[in-house]
Amino acid sequence: MQLTASHSVLAETFGPSTGIARRIKQAVLVILGVAMLAIAAKVKVPMWPVPMTMGTFAVLTIGAAYGPRLGLTTILGYMIIGALGFDIFAGSSAEKFGLEYMMGGTGGYLVGYIVAALVLGALAQRGWDRSAVWMAVAMLIGNVLIYVPGVAWLGMLYGWDKPILEWGLTPFLLGDVLKLALAAALLPALWKLVGNARS
Repeated sequence: MQLTASHSVLAETFGPSTGIARRIKQAVLVILGVAMLAIAAKVKVPMWPVPMTMGTFAVLTIGAAYGPRLGLTTILGYMIIGALGFDIFAGSSAEKFGLEYMMGGTGGYLVGYIVAALVLGALAQRGWDRSAVWMAVAMLIGNVLIYVPGVAWLGMLYGWDKPILEWGLTPFLLGDVLKLALAAALLPALWKLVGNARS
C-alpha cells in the first residue's frame, strides 16, 4: 500500500476535471453531500442498546469519496445550514435547533465531524479507500476523531463526575462497528466498479 498522497479520490474519477465545468460539478457534489448528511442524520435503524443513526457513516464516506478540500466544504456547508436553524441534525427539533443545539451535548461531535472528514479525505488520497482493510482502519481513525472531542465536550459541559462514557460512547459502539464494516466494503467496491468501467 502506497502511503503518499498521489491517488485520486472517487469524486475526481468522473465528470469534468478543469475549468468552470469542474466548479459546477463540485458545487453539485456539495449540495448532494449536504442533502445526504441531512437525510442520514435522521435515519434511525433499530438496534440494541440505542437506535443507530447514519450520520457518522455519511460524514466519513463523504470525506473519503470527496477528498479533504471538497469534503471539508461539504461538512462546513452542512454546519452553516444547521446553524441557521434548519432541522438537519440527528437530535434537533422544533424546540431546540440552530446554534443552541450545536452548543449543547452534540457540539463536540460536530467538531469531530470536521476533523474526521479532513483526515478521511487525506487518507483516501493515499489510497486507503481502495482496500477493505485500510478503509476499515481509516473508519476506525475517523470514529476516534469524532468521539474524542465529543466525549471531552460532554465532560466539560456536564461534569466529569457524570457517566459521560455511558452517555456518549459505549451505547454507540456496536452500531459503529457495523457502519465501519459497511464502509470498508462499499468504498473498495465502488473503486472496482470504476476500474471495470474504464477497462
